[in-house]
Amino acid sequence: MAKRKRKQTRPAVGVEPSYPPVQAGLLSPMRRVPAEIPRPPYALHGDPGPSVSSLTRTPDELAAMRRTGQDAAEILLMAGTLVKPGITTDEIDRAVHEASIAKGGYPSPLNYRGFPKSVCTSVNEVICHGIPDSRPLADGDIINIDVTLWKDGVHGDTSATFLVGDVDDLSLTLVRETARSLDLGIAAVTPGGLVSDIGKAIEGHAVKHRLGVVREFIGHGVGTEFHSNLQIPHYHERRLATRLELGTSFTIEPMLTLGAPDAVVWDDDWTASTIDGTRTAQFEHTLVVSESGAERLTMTAAGECAHDLVAAALA
Repeated sequence: MAKRKRKQTRPAVGVEPSYPPVQAGLLSPMRRVPAEIPRPPYALHGDPGPSVSSLTRTPDELAAMRRTGQDAAEILLMAGTLVKPGITTDEIDRAVHEASIAKGGYPSPLNYRGFPKSVCTSVNEVICHGIPDSRPLADGDIINIDVTLWKDGVHGDTSATFLVGDVDDLSLTLVRETARSLDLGIAAVTPGGLVSDIGKAIEGHAVKHRLGVVREFIGHGVGTEFHSNLQIPHYHERRLATRLELGTSFTIEPMLTLGAPDAVVWDDDWTASTIDGTRTAQFEHTLVVSESGAERLTMTAAGECAHDLVAAALA
């Protein structure tokens, strides 16, 4: 998740900060994982160490990623059904934690570089890495829930932005077009194609709708490691000449904003929000490069995902 500087996309005119601003609530104790659940290497000490894995997957790893991705998709769908005014993000964390364990997996965020919870919940102006706490969701909020599951030695990483009750039109547009930008980014993936084609497709769509593209946080390689060395910017970086090989696994997770896309990180060293307080949305899939383009690994066995749940709410 490299930080980069570049000329910013001009946001929509007259966009006001989200109100009231999101404030941190109280944290519950870190949740426990039963001893019989296998753990990723960082689970005890929090340090994943340097990235050493290949960017491409073996057939066995890819089979495991399909299974784990399916489980992650089911967990995110479940979490999405919980979203309503009054529920706290801590309650969503508890449900995701318990569902992960029920599937025999480990919630990847838990103690990753010291992250204290099992899922990221990012509300309104929070771009990413929001820490679940005692704050209840309010009517009109939007919330990104970012689920990652570690199982069978691999990670499945997926997220969606959900609507809380009656949401204003600008926020509906933001959520709709962010989901569309992910689809366009995925469509740009081809074996041997440039990584920069992904960002070109996403940024072109954002500019069309006068939305900002967050640059501080980007997509990443994922597989046996939560974050590998591959970087996937969501903006067009012409100098990026990296090509995608068959079997390369990674996330695309565009974060678009109604206002300026610049980010500020809270004192908790995790929560990132827009510097001007305007709203932001994000959608994410784990993918692998196939002969036909990109295979979405974070889908249920029936070919569904939480993005469909959001699309139905937007219809």
